Amino acid sequence: MAFHNFRNYEIAKILKEIAAFLEAEKVQFKPRAFEKAALTIEEMEEELADLYKKGGIKALEEIPGVGKGIAERIEELFTTGRVKDYERLKRKYPVNVGELTSLEGMGPKSAIKLYKKLGVKNIAGLEKAVQAHKIRTLPGFGEKSEEKILKGIEFFKKSGGRALLGYILPTVRLIESRLKKLKEVEAVTVCGSIRRMQETVGDIDILITSKKPLAVADYFAKMAEVTHVYGKGETKTMVRLNLGLDADLRVVPPSSYGAAVQYFSGDKNHNIALREIAIKKGLKLNEYGLYKGNKLIAGEKEEDVYKALGLKWMPPELRTNSGEIETAKNGELPELIGYGDLRGDLQTQTEWTDGADSIEEMARAASASGLEYIAITDHTKRLAMTHGLDEKRIVKQWAEIDKLNLKFKKQNLKFTILKGSECDILKDGSLDLPDKVLSQLDVCGASVHSHFNLSRKEQTERLKKAMVNKNVDIIFHPTGRLIQRRDAYEVDIDEIIGFAKKTGTILEINASPDRLDLKDEYVRKCVASGVKMSIDSDAHSVSHFGFLEYGIAQARRGWATHDDIINAWPLDKMLKTLKR
Repeated sequence: MAFHNFRNYEIAKILKEIAAFLEAEKVQFKPRAFEKAALTIEEMEEELADLYKKGGIKALEEIPGVGKGIAERIEELFTTGRVKDYERLKRKYPVNVGELTSLEGMGPKSAIKLYKKLGVKNIAGLEKAVQAHKIRTLPGFGEKSEEKILKGIEFFKKSGGRALLGYILPTVRLIESRLKKLKEVEAVTVCGSIRRMQETVGDIDILITSKKPLAVADYFAKMAEVTHVYGKGETKTMVRLNLGLDADLRVVPPSSYGAAVQYFSGDKNHNIALREIAIKKGLKLNEYGLYKGNKLIAGEKEEDVYKALGLKWMPPELRTNSGEIETAKNGELPELIGYGDLRGDLQTQTEWTDGADSIEEMARAASASGLEYIAITDHTKRLAMTHGLDEKRIVKQWAEIDKLNLKFKKQNLKFTILKGSECDILKDGSLDLPDKVLSQLDVCGASVHSHFNLSRKEQTERLKKAMVNKNVDIIFHPTGRLIQRRDAYEVDIDEIIGFAKKTGTILEINASPDRLDLKDEYVRKCVASGVKMSIDSDAHSVSHFGFLEYGIAQARRGWATHDDIINAWPLDKMLKTLKR
């Protein structure tokens, strides 16, 4: 029997769509189970196909959140190439759910509803319905919904084929690890915007050295992720991946490997600036090396190229010609926060509101990922769609946290769960829970989830009113943006940073791949102003603690050090930094 080698992200996509279809069918409980399984699977490092080959359906059932029914569907996918339930639901609802739900504010229910009422199957059909003003007449939508959808479509078009780093990096790393294992490959580096850990990625540049380049090119062109081969040769192979991006595999000689890595890692402005330095020194710099006349004087190692130009090697995240060259010349580059430096996570959601997992499951997953503490920060009552906590429910949650901390202590698990909240900031800047409740928290974060269209002055004053509250420690995702989906709301960020310094309020770097809020230029302003920050996953599942890496990358691109990030510190020191 033929085996159908589906990848984790493909399986997760199918499970998410099944969840959406079941929700449309008004099936209870099952949609959440499928969503939870999908979240776990898309974050797994080991491929389910490999897991199944080794242990069969029993191995699948051991995955957290994957019960017998879901495991059987995954097995069906591997053995037949299809899932009958999924195919039946797709015939009933021929909708591109994944595409439609990529728009801000468009959930699976809305996508199915628009199909039922207007026959909308994809973004192109949705745009036609908006232009004909058909959506505003539907119950539950209206003119504002139509305007929001139109903005979402504009964002979709503006993305220009770029993908969010957090969505494509796991697959790119899988490809990189496979190439490293090939006996024909001597060295591999993924360069470009991925090495700089930018928010979005336009294409993928992979450099290798090899004495048998055609064998590597053949392997690369035949990978399961490749949907089209543009060209294949000894020095360059160009393909299209099912990620929706192009990828180039370049083969360079060892003597030029460092120079090529440097050339394909820095952005355009960084590389132009380096070439100008080389010219002033009577040298020539290109992707093959640094030359004096026809003599190669540096090229094998990236560090040698920078050294020959009179510069210190600099982390790839900084290579945007935004002051890093001058700073490196003076030997004053900061020691950036490291990817393993975080000790805690100060924003996590659980099944008490819109998270997928229990407090204990989240805590154990955080501990397994190397953290020492987390704050449970479920939403508050105003966010009814998330079943936000009111005064009575949050007190009940505290009791559960106390029990779990005691349980961990008895088990000698050195991990602490903090009582927290993601308290909603109301339109006038007041908070969704009273001070008598907030004052009893270990850590209080506050955030904006509504009234994004206030004027710049009103929005700024709204945030400042929340920040002046002695119980508000952190402003979560301070500008409210969703990358490629929603603009940041209008706010005077310089005034907010100045006020954070004055009030001792922490500003968050939200690590969720579609937020990364604060953006890097604002992180750098915080560093310059002495405003402390936290890097938080905004985890809604045990699989989301991996997001912290993207938040650290954002902090590094903003020149942040260990001293700038409070949850890189031990628990006692971190707590002493908070207002309370």
